[in-house]
Amino acid sequence: MTFDLHVKDAQSQARAGTITTDHGVIETPIFMPVGTVASVKGVHQRELKNDINPDIILGNTYHLYLRPQTPILEAAGGLHKFMNWDRNILTDSGGYQVYSLSANRKIKEEGVRFKSHIDGSYHTFTPENVMEIQRSIGADIIMAFDECTPYPCDYHYAKRSMHMTHRWLDRCIKHLEKTPLKYDYNQTLFPIVQGSTYKDLRQQSAEYIANAGAKGNAIGGLSVGEPAEEMYAMTDVVCSILPEDKPRYLMGVGTPINILENIALGVDMFDCVMPTRNARNGMLFTAHGTINIKNKKWEDDFSPIDDMGITFVDTEYSKAYLKHLFSVNELLGKQIATIHNLGFYLWLVREARKHILAGDFRTWKDKMVKQMDKRL
Repeated sequence: MTFDLHVKDAQSQARAGTITTDHGVIETPIFMPVGTVASVKGVHQRELKNDINPDIILGNTYHLYLRPQTPILEAAGGLHKFMNWDRNILTDSGGYQVYSLSANRKIKEEGVRFKSHIDGSYHTFTPENVMEIQRSIGADIIMAFDECTPYPCDYHYAKRSMHMTHRWLDRCIKHLEKTPLKYDYNQTLFPIVQGSTYKDLRQQSAEYIANAGAKGNAIGGLSVGEPAEEMYAMTDVVCSILPEDKPRYLMGVGTPINILENIALGVDMFDCVMPTRNARNGMLFTAHGTINIKNKKWEDDFSPIDDMGITFVDTEYSKAYLKHLFSVNELLGKQIATIHNLGFYLWLVREARKHILAGDFRTWKDKMVKQMDKRL
C-alpha cells in the first residue's frame, strides 16, 4: 500500500491524498460503507458500485468469523470473491464488537474470551488468531487487535487498557510476519490509537503507534458516547502526532457534521453504520438538514426525495411515496433510504476533497455545517 499526500488546506488541517493498494486507488478523504456480514445492508453490489460508488468498504472480523466462518471464506477465495466485490476492503479487528459484548466477555493479557451473540458458544480472540482470521478474510487493510474502552472510563483503567493495546500491537506485528498471505495480493496492517478522552494518554498512544512505523494508522475508542467536543479535542491531539505521510483512519465516526469537522482536523478515512442504520429508521441526511420521512408532513409532498439527485433514487421517487413505503413497512422504503444516505455520504467526502484541492475547504465546511444542522 502507498499513500500520496497531494494538498494540505491552508486554513485547516484537511488533506487530499490517494491510497493505492492491489485492489485500486482510494481518493481521500473517504467514507467506507459498512458491510458487516459481507453485505452493505439492503444494497446490491451493482448499486453499491454504480450508484454509491465507494473506493473501499468495510467488513467485520467478529461477524465474519462467526458466520459464514473462515473455512467458507477461504474456499471462496477470500471475502472479495465471496461477495463479488473487486474494489478495496478494510476489516476491523473485532475489538469494538468484543467491547460491545461487555456482559459476555472476559479480557485478559492473553486475549478476550467471549460468548457468541448467536448461539452462546465460547470463543477466544488473541492478537495472533485475529491476524490469522484477517489473513483468511483477505481484506486489503487489516486492523491490529485492541481494546476499545467505554465512555466514561476511569483514568487508571484507560491507562492499563492502552498499554495492553500496545503490547497486543507488538504481538500482532510479530505474528503477521510469520503468517503468509492467503491470496495473491498484499495486506496492510493499521495499528489503533487508544487512551479514552485523556489527553496525556492519547499523546502517549499516538507516539507509540507512530513509532510502530506502519503504513497507516487508526484512531479508536471515540464516538462511543462522549460529547462531540471531546471527540474533536482527542482527534486534534492525535493527528498532531501521527505522521503526516500516512493515512489516518477515525473508526466509527459519524454524522455528516462529525465527518467534516474531523476532516478539518486531518483525518482521511471514516466508517460508520449511521447512514444505513438511520436510513432503515426513516432518517435521511441531506445537504440542507435531516428529514424524518415518517413524519405526517411528507404524506402529500410529491417533490423528489432530494433534488440534488446524487443517486437515482433521489429523483425517481417522491417524499410522499417514500413516506408511504415506511408507513406500510415495505422493504423497498429501507432500501431507497439506504441508497440515498450512502450516496449522500460519498458525495460529501468527495465534495470536501474538491474544496481542499480548490483551496476553499474551510469556508465551504463552515457553510455546510450550518446548513446540515437542521431538522427539515
